[in-house]
Amino acid sequence: MPDVKHFDPDAVLETVMRLFWRQGVASTGIQDVVTVTGLNRSSLYATFGGKQELYRAALRRYIGERSGPAFRRLAEDGRGLPAVADFFTGLIEVRCTGPYARWGCMASNAHAGPENGDPDVRAALDQHHRQLRDTIRAALVTARGQRQVAPGADLDDAADLLALLAYGVNLRSRAGADAGELTRTVTAALDSLRPAS
Repeated sequence: MPDVKHFDPDAVLETVMRLFWRQGVASTGIQDVVTVTGLNRSSLYATFGGKQELYRAALRRYIGERSGPAFRRLAEDGRGLPAVADFFTGLIEVRCTGPYARWGCMASNAHAGPENGDPDVRAALDQHHRQLRDTIRAALVTARGQRQVAPGADLDDAADLLALLAYGVNLRSRAGADAGELTRTVTAALDSLRPAS
């Protein structure tokens, strides 16, 4: 008779995702996972594999459920530069206030941590970066069509700059940066793209 799971793997993965997000993979041992989930090691290993497999699954979940919706909102917003500004406003708000304040972004944290040495993690991070950059670039194309961006601005360079700024917001907020400071930096970056008045 097959063994019946007495726990919800999806709920466990959500819990573990938050643990890795808050602490990072290097600071999280399998005993931490056992403690936070209430499961024994054999149940975890049988369902998810070892710690690294569990981390990969948690990172994919984060990208799909946290980053993906934010990227889709920006992609579907036809306002151009105001949509990009709102994307950053929302990013700063969630990074500096509420239940996940000072956690940063799990993907940004992974870029800065030892976990990016795993080829599967690196591939997920590279895909995440492409989606972020391409979404921002599409919003800038819309902005150019609405004459919100200086005619000579290179949209590829601008998208790269803003994508890197998003990582900076994530990492600086984790380190305790003030929301006002982050907002001023974003405002300056966006103002540099606008046509001269």
